[in-house]
Amino acid sequence: MNDIWTLLLDSFWPMVLAGLRGTIPLSLASFAIGLVIALGMALLRLSRTAVLRGIARFYISVIRGTPLLVQLFVIFYGLPAVGVVIDPFPAAVIAFSLNVGGYAAEVIRAAILSVPRGQWEAAHVVGLSRRKTLTRIILPQAARVSVPPLSNTFISLVKDSSLASLILVTELFRQAQNIAAFSYEFMAVYLEAALIYWLFCLVLSAGQGVLERRLDRHVAR
Repeated sequence: MNDIWTLLLDSFWPMVLAGLRGTIPLSLASFAIGLVIALGMALLRLSRTAVLRGIARFYISVIRGTPLLVQLFVIFYGLPAVGVVIDPFPAAVIAFSLNVGGYAAEVIRAAILSVPRGQWEAAHVVGLSRRKTLTRIILPQAARVSVPPLSNTFISLVKDSSLASLILVTELFRQAQNIAAFSYEFMAVYLEAALIYWLFCLVLSAGQGVLERRLDRHVAR
């Protein structure tokens, strides 16, 4: 028993550092790129052009209808078959970004639609173009509405990033796998990894709460 506790104490900081150096940067990069994709898809879904709406629907349907692990494997293991070789970390970023884009697109679209139609009409009356109305009036209001679900998406992404270990990306769970394989204490090490993921998510959830309260200050009561 003492040996197990010594192992857990010795492995705690290496796993935390792997999370800070691998899991969190991977999640942040994927989420940022995914939000750009999601915004583009959401705007296409709201387009007046049927072809553009169809493209967005198809993309969202494919992303939401296929497992993230399959998407990751297609990019990392499948693309080399057609001559496209991508290193593990960029491959993971691409896969996670595309996945976030598919799911967050509907969140952003719903947030945009939640803004009262009168906002569009008022902007038109004062002479604002559709583009300026969208960027200056609609999107800022939609951003506040979309913060809670998008924050949940990011927290889920932090946990899903453990899949990157399957393509040899050095992150928290990959570090746990290495420690477990060396020590043969699989249960203890994996439970410790779960604890660290939980602690990360608690911190992120607390940050989400702070952000929501700050945004609520600007809402008229």
